[in-house]
Amino acid sequence: MVILYLLLSIALIVFLTVQWKVHPFLALLLTAILYGFAAGVPVKELIAAVNTGFGETLGKIGIIIVLGCVIGAFLENSGGAYALAEKVLSVIGRKKVPTAMGIMGYIVSIPVFADSGFLLLSPLNKSLSKKAGITLAAPAIALALGLIATHTMAPPTPGPIAAAGILGADLGLVLAVGLPVAALGLIPAIFFAKRVAGKVWIDPNPNLDAEELAKLTAAAPPAFKAALPILVPILLIVAKSVFAKQLDENSAAFHALNFIGEPFVALLIGAALALFLPKKFDKEMLSISGWAGTAMQDAASIILITGAGGVFGKMLQVSGISDVVGTAMSTANLGIWLPFLIAFALKTAQGSSTVAIITTASIVAPLLPSLGLESDLAKATTVIAIGAGSTMICHANDSFFWVVTQMSGMDVKRGYSLLSLGSVVLGTSCALLLFILMKFIA
Repeated sequence: MVILYLLLSIALIVFLTVQWKVHPFLALLLTAILYGFAAGVPVKELIAAVNTGFGETLGKIGIIIVLGCVIGAFLENSGGAYALAEKVLSVIGRKKVPTAMGIMGYIVSIPVFADSGFLLLSPLNKSLSKKAGITLAAPAIALALGLIATHTMAPPTPGPIAAAGILGADLGLVLAVGLPVAALGLIPAIFFAKRVAGKVWIDPNPNLDAEELAKLTAAAPPAFKAALPILVPILLIVAKSVFAKQLDENSAAFHALNFIGEPFVALLIGAALALFLPKKFDKEMLSISGWAGTAMQDAASIILITGAGGVFGKMLQVSGISDVVGTAMSTANLGIWLPFLIAFALKTAQGSSTVAIITTASIVAPLLPSLGLESDLAKATTVIAIGAGSTMICHANDSFFWVVTQMSGMDVKRGYSLLSLGSVVLGTSCALLLFILMKFIA
């Protein structure tokens, strides 16, 4: 019944937001509570799920959303984003923006969480689309799918690392399999973004006409200077991920790197660098009615919706839906398809890719001998199969769904038809590649 309740909940969210135009925050919160009652979650646990689901989600990305919006506001209002876009377009060409954003997402999400990566690259994405005169939908979906690909299939993100530990897989082999599979699987996903999302018009900046754009570009800082608020946070987060483990945990360098490489601190540094982008800094830019204040008002809606998505995801977790799905599927003998399908079902059911990966690895671990997946390469391939399954389906119970749709001006219906369907294309193409690979190593 919990599966039926989930399907009805998704239908209710779409109905409330699309037909009745209810704000997504209210639709998500109401649906989560109704699902909890229907699934038999005790009142005390239901209340705790609402509080912790909202708090845990925003505890991870709330400040990041605010700082990302502030950086974006200074990049756009100073003209820096458009100067940077002009430089990038001169290299890649105006017809290749979605491909470029997909590749950027693939690279950035290896060390950086997908939510943070999208927020960091969103200003560049919008300015590139505006300058190229194309819809925002195609590069936004390409970027999102590129971020998802390596977030789920390439260490050092927590999911693949945890799965490798549970299954006893070698991390080097996991990387050796995961990186090319994610890259090749991303090709059909980018094609989907260009051909399907590219037909949906979303104005990258509807409040900016050609005359204002020309003025902004004329007053813009140099492209390199404009890139610093984006590049420096990414490099700091990467440095923490790559180098911190090689340092003595008691050393000052270790503590310093851990601090400045923490995502919210790295973005705070990026926001500080963004203050140098205007030709002349005015303290009014930081006021309630200034660039920073307006950005925070924009961030407020995104934060509320993302937090409500966390409530829905948490309610699904406490209802025990993961146990129901895992138990139902663990008896099937499907070879490499079994870990993929279990992860797919768990991700779709409860929203978190990381939870889906870790839970699936725990279910599959004792089944490896019977599945014929005992070799080192087979174990590494199993980790990637689990990651591929956890890419889909990205929908209303996933905070990333709301970050992408709200930052890109998509309504819920468009989010399902573009991002959710795109995640299916990505996951399926990766699964087929792994199936072919297993034919050669079996």
